[in-house]
Amino acid sequence: MSTISTALEQPAESKLLRHIDWRGAFWVASGVPALVLFSIGGIAGTTGTLAFLIWTVSMIMGFLQSFTYAEIAGLFPNKSGGASIYGATAWLRYSKFIAPLSVWCNWFAWSPVLSLGCSIAAAYILNALAPVPLFTETSPDVVAYIAAHAGTAPADAITAVTAAATPAIRNWTLYSHTLGPVSFTLNATFFIGAVLMLIIFSIQHRGILGTANVQKYIGLLVIIPMLIVGVVPIFTGQINWANFSPLVPLAAAYAPDPGAWNIAGWTLVLGGMFIAAWSTYGFETAVCYTSEFKNPGTDTFKAIFYSGLLCMLLFILVPFTFQGVLGLNGMLATPIVDGSGVADALAGMVGGGKIIHSLLVMLMILALVLCIMTAMAGSSRTLYQGSVDGWLPRYLSHVNEHGAPTRAMWTDLCFNLIVLAIASADATSFFFILAVSNCGYIIFNFLNLNAGWIHRIDNGHIARPWKAPTWLLGIGAIFAYVNAIFMGAGAKVWNPMALWAGLITAALIIPVFCFRHYIQDKGKFPDHMLADLGMTGADLAVKKAGMLPYLTLVAGVAVMLIANWIFVI
Repeated sequence: MSTISTALEQPAESKLLRHIDWRGAFWVASGVPALVLFSIGGIAGTTGTLAFLIWTVSMIMGFLQSFTYAEIAGLFPNKSGGASIYGATAWLRYSKFIAPLSVWCNWFAWSPVLSLGCSIAAAYILNALAPVPLFTETSPDVVAYIAAHAGTAPADAITAVTAAATPAIRNWTLYSHTLGPVSFTLNATFFIGAVLMLIIFSIQHRGILGTANVQKYIGLLVIIPMLIVGVVPIFTGQINWANFSPLVPLAAAYAPDPGAWNIAGWTLVLGGMFIAAWSTYGFETAVCYTSEFKNPGTDTFKAIFYSGLLCMLLFILVPFTFQGVLGLNGMLATPIVDGSGVADALAGMVGGGKIIHSLLVMLMILALVLCIMTAMAGSSRTLYQGSVDGWLPRYLSHVNEHGAPTRAMWTDLCFNLIVLAIASADATSFFFILAVSNCGYIIFNFLNLNAGWIHRIDNGHIARPWKAPTWLLGIGAIFAYVNAIFMGAGAKVWNPMALWAGLITAALIIPVFCFRHYIQDKGKFPDHMLADLGMTGADLAVKKAGMLPYLTLVAGVAVMLIANWIFVI
């Protein structure tokens, strides 16, 4: 098994290398728990006291779904790129255009982790190096300002003094503009984030073995502090159980008033479930490296299973402690909602003085670096394998001497520099990107959770290194529709245009695929694409599932649109 090449018909210089076992993939995927830092404030701001339940339910759903991905990944020991690649092959019999949609949506769901993570990390770095000073009504500067400007209200005086004392770099901008629903800016956050992105690119350039070795040590430096942050407040008695009640939605997002279990309340809850999925389901990236496993038959299941257990622990523990200590008003504070103050808040839960606080903040920055590395490794391999299999332009199938898909990585990097300029503008733009990318992620999950049973019907004769219990495949198929509800109802919570922007972005694969398939490949797929299944192009005419896949797609679209119509704020 370990001698099988990545693409059976590919030249030797164009293949990934079998350098890691499941432990390597586990460490590469160990950046996923840090995704909690992206939206813990936003989810708290929209769901209030229900936030910890949102994270818990979402994580359980993600763990149960992962068993479907573990099975279908085992069918393709020679492919890289993750569940979207493996699931796309199931849909190929039924539509040439649905199959690449899976690959495309998975990529534009994962790729923005680079830019969003770098924007948060840059904000943390700015907070550490050029903090915004804090003033109160009794601060000498505020008192002096009021004395010099008689009749000024204390709040206005604090605002004026804060603005005067804020380091210039916090307000410096080379260029900014507004385009449609988002703004973009080339400010200090953008340039710091760009430097971080280039550093991570240089590490990834060494190939998967070098990446896994680096992430092993960063992972230990990150996972241990996250466990400390999650556990210490529990043992020190900082958890206030009153912070978990009443268990009702907010009356309005980012306001502390409790609401009710009405349509508006459920919409906010579904919005929380929608955005949480982008983080909690993410450990499925552990199966992105099947063609780089020394023994894919055993390593694939172990990689996703143990990565899921790690995420189960941290995605439940950290939000629980976060809410138990801060409470509703603390979670609704602006630095928490926009993400810039999350590291400070988590570090403050542990105490220990300024040195410990600074150390933990730096470790949170490392956590973001870790998840950015995870995203670049996974998303670049999705582009690479999509090119090898005939979905995406040919130039993406190149790898360097270390087995790293460098052209795919450069494409990721350039795309994310553009997205970074948007994410650096403000919290509204940040969550717009997050919501749009998550629309792609929900589409990917819908297609691939259903790919599990389609593969069972069409390719049931092929030996599976690990076979999921049938009831788990069934739960995955049900969850596909639950996720469609999250998307239809919840995307609008983050931006009124998010759902439609996400669908438009998903549709962009059509011209890209048509260019590759009909212009570059003259309407034929590469011969090696179906080699893992022992099939040829002629075998695609056999459709054992009949009309079921088409009915599944129609039902999914209907569920999404009905949810969008029913649930309104």
